[in-house]
Amino acid sequence: MMRRTSVFLFGAAAGALIAVGATQPRLLLEPTAAMAAASDTYRQLNLFGDVFERVRADYVEKPEDAKLVEAAINGMLTSLDPHSTYMDAKDFRDMQVQTRGQFGGLGIEVTMEDGLVKVVAPIDDTPAAKAGVQAGDLIAKLDGEEVKGMTLNQAVDKMRGAVNTPIKLTIVRKGADKPIELSITRDVINIKSVRSRVEKDDIGYIRITSFSEQTGEGLKKAVADLTKQIGEDKLKGFIIDLRNNPGGLLDQAIDVSDTFLDRGEIVSTRGRDPDQTERRNARPGDLANGKPIIVLVNGGSASASEIVAGALQDHKRATVLGSLSFGKGSVQTVIPVSGNAAIKLTTARYYTPSGRSIQAKGIQPDIELVQDVPQDVKEKAEAAGVETTRGEASLKGHLKNGEDEQTGSPAYVPPDPKDDTQLKLAIDLIEGVQKNAAYPADPKAAVPN
Repeated sequence: MMRRTSVFLFGAAAGALIAVGATQPRLLLEPTAAMAAASDTYRQLNLFGDVFERVRADYVEKPEDAKLVEAAINGMLTSLDPHSTYMDAKDFRDMQVQTRGQFGGLGIEVTMEDGLVKVVAPIDDTPAAKAGVQAGDLIAKLDGEEVKGMTLNQAVDKMRGAVNTPIKLTIVRKGADKPIELSITRDVINIKSVRSRVEKDDIGYIRITSFSEQTGEGLKKAVADLTKQIGEDKLKGFIIDLRNNPGGLLDQAIDVSDTFLDRGEIVSTRGRDPDQTERRNARPGDLANGKPIIVLVNGGSASASEIVAGALQDHKRATVLGSLSFGKGSVQTVIPVSGNAAIKLTTARYYTPSGRSIQAKGIQPDIELVQDVPQDVKEKAEAAGVETTRGEASLKGHLKNGEDEQTGSPAYVPPDPKDDTQLKLAIDLIEGVQKNAAYPADPKAAVPN
């Protein structure tokens, strides 16, 4: 029996229900057509069985049956659209870690450099930070096993594990005469999806990197902390940075939107059948107490990010600034299947409060400002075969949405805030240094829903 999982969006998500009641009446009213369709389906399944047996018997090397079946399943799903896919047991576990926002591990952000794992930064109050791991450290061995030859994912998998289990790290540190041996006990690590800081002494800046189970509460804490730190009377407004945020859990996107809305629809999801339509509404209470809000988006802002930007834009609760968002407007449901695996299946589309489908169209900012991409970044991306401009409409097999599809925009955020023209404009608008008719947003001009 098929079970529903939590509503999910990496791009998007909502629950799925097998419409048994919708199919049974057709069997009663149109038995001949139904039987003919079933007969044709069985013939196609027989065809698959014939091909499967021929491959098993005659392929130049003996294939693994399990891999053949997985490849066939994945081929079936990926032929539907770019976001339907099969997840084996490991991929399913990794997805659950990502959406839960916590795992058993050490608490370090890492990258790969010269075949070794390089520590970008230890996370505060984690086992790695308490053990003395430092930014810039190179991890040469894990439990005595050489890291060289491992992929980054393999090394990360080895560092993660059950809470309260130890692991030994051999670290090469600049300035140290010999490698440093550290024994660290794994603990619960929370993935921090919300980061905040004060800009110009009177603006609250909040960056949301993804929508995990921790995001809603993380945002509420950030808003409360910034309000207290700056002072309610002195606080001029908030900047909510959703750039390069690929999405996550639908309920968290709703929670984030609801944090700043008093009433009205946040998002609706519509499946193949009319009775699959669901609407999510805001509850009374604006944690920001009506303070002006600017939402930053770019070509890397997708799905759950677009739900938040679209809801706040339609209600005129925030001014959306930046460049055209990705345009990921389809809904996926993660459905567990046998073998501890799962399928991620597109089951619906989502719509903003005004009824806009942003599938392959994106959220058009109220104030458009495209961030320049440095030439060296463009060249590196081109060498790696990566597009600097992102958009759903450019994906092969994407769900179509009329004639006016858009191709996205650059997904680049400068590492140094002084080069960040989108952030600088947002700050100037809130400070009153620059003026624009779209800021501050006027809730009285909200689109009815």
